[in-house]
Amino acid sequence: MSSAKLEHKGYNRGLILGLTMAESMILLVFCLLLVAAAIILAEREKRQAAEVQVAELREQLADVRRDRDDLGRRLALVANPSDRAAVEEEWRELVSAREARLQMDKQGIAVEELADLATARELLRAGGYDLQSVDKLMERLAELQQKLQERAESGEQPHQWPPIISLSDADDYSFEIGSAELTPSFEQSLRGDITRTIAESLDEYNVDIVEVIGHTDEQRIARKESNFDQTVLDVLARRKAVDTIVPGDNAGLGLARAIAVANVLRSEPALSGMTVLPLSAGQLIMPGDRLTSGEAGDMRERRRIEIRIRRRDTSDAP
Repeated sequence: MSSAKLEHKGYNRGLILGLTMAESMILLVFCLLLVAAAIILAEREKRQAAEVQVAELREQLADVRRDRDDLGRRLALVANPSDRAAVEEEWRELVSAREARLQMDKQGIAVEELADLATARELLRAGGYDLQSVDKLMERLAELQQKLQERAESGEQPHQWPPIISLSDADDYSFEIGSAELTPSFEQSLRGDITRTIAESLDEYNVDIVEVIGHTDEQRIARKESNFDQTVLDVLARRKAVDTIVPGDNAGLGLARAIAVANVLRSEPALSGMTVLPLSAGQLIMPGDRLTSGEAGDMRERRRIEIRIRRRDTSDAP
């Protein structure tokens, strides 16, 4: 019985918490590795935080250097008498601008309205009004308001100008190059929408004259001979087709195209009471009613027909 107990005690030698010495050492090494990993991770986080802080400090240092350089330049300006005067002048301008802005805010004027105010000022000046005399401007405004009120009370309507119809080559109201012959689509538009628009203006504006103005671009017409003078009256009277005209210049080409349009309008029953006058502006007038400054080349928007409607001037009639 005693020998069995001794053998059991011998069997338990070298155990720690039921583990052998080798197993205990492996467990200890594993724990040390965990601690080392935690320490390494903590140090890595510290290093990353330090790198971020270093980057921020570098940016701050760059800002400080820029401020230092700017301050150095300002000090150099102040040290130079001529530059000091410029700085003082700039400062006075800034103060004046601030005071002007405060005055505008008090009067309820927005910065965006300055352009409109400048335009109004130029219009008043062009009309001969004294901008220095506010009282005179107010008197004139009161007179205009009084006239408008009297006109409204009498039922008189202000004058309205008839619309100007512009038919541009760029909008497919086109002619063949160097020709006055209408394309089928152009003639169809003339007999349709354009005739209706003109007819609607008869009663609305009390008009009886239709002016058809032919415009060209500045491409040269390379013809040595022209039969314009010999054929234009026959074409106007519709005894000959418009393509029989051979113009010698852009003025003749513009008139020939105006005659082509005018002949179509004159044939429409809806415009039977109108007098249709063909005119030519040649290559002289740009879109927007501006004289050309010499812009040669193929410019479709300049090759156009303008239709203007007005009332007959009876002051010089026989």
